[in-house]
Amino acid sequence: MLFPGLPLLFGLLMAGGARAGCVEVASGTEAVLGLPFRLLCIACKRRSETPAEATEWFFRGEGTPFHKILEYSPEEGPWVAPGPFHGVLAWNGSRGTRDLQDLSVRLSAVARPHAGLYVCRLRRNLTFEGYVYSLARNQTLRLAVVDTARRDLASIVSEILMYVLIVVLTLWLAAEMLYCYRMAAAAPPPDSASEYLAITSESKENCVGVQVAE
Repeated sequence: MLFPGLPLLFGLLMAGGARAGCVEVASGTEAVLGLPFRLLCIACKRRSETPAEATEWFFRGEGTPFHKILEYSPEEGPWVAPGPFHGVLAWNGSRGTRDLQDLSVRLSAVARPHAGLYVCRLRRNLTFEGYVYSLARNQTLRLAVVDTARRDLASIVSEILMYVLIVVLTLWLAAEMLYCYRMAAAAPPPDSASEYLAITSESKENCVGVQVAE
């Protein structure tokens, strides 16, 4: 065989590509009135856990108790409770598999009654000989509804730093140009053609950085 290690390398690459990664990302907590918004709920499966049986979403608004607003199972699909979420809330997570890890939902148009506390609950059943052990995991997030989107602090700081850098580079370039101009103006008049060429060559060497920057 020409490359004896090629089948082993190919097998390792296939095994690594077949196992998809899962990262638990926190959901956003500020939605703009009238715009769509995705409520993230990522629950990565541990090695000892079985695929999820079902997932549920609960909601509590101002002055209201917790109540179920959505339930999803791989066999029956999504169910949305009647009320302010009906026709607006939709399943936006894993589909076509019993291994539910992305349990996110989506609001098609955010309204004022959608502000409140959300709980995403995942149920997994661990089946042993003689009994079934039910395991539940909860993720909680509080959603605020605003009229207009507010800029993130990181984007504001990065924009300020960008303008500061532009100003500093502009001042440095102007100082270099002024230095080269003064050197050329302070040079004595040449007595011969050879001295003129020497002064010209020296000026070019001193100002090569400015020309590159331009």
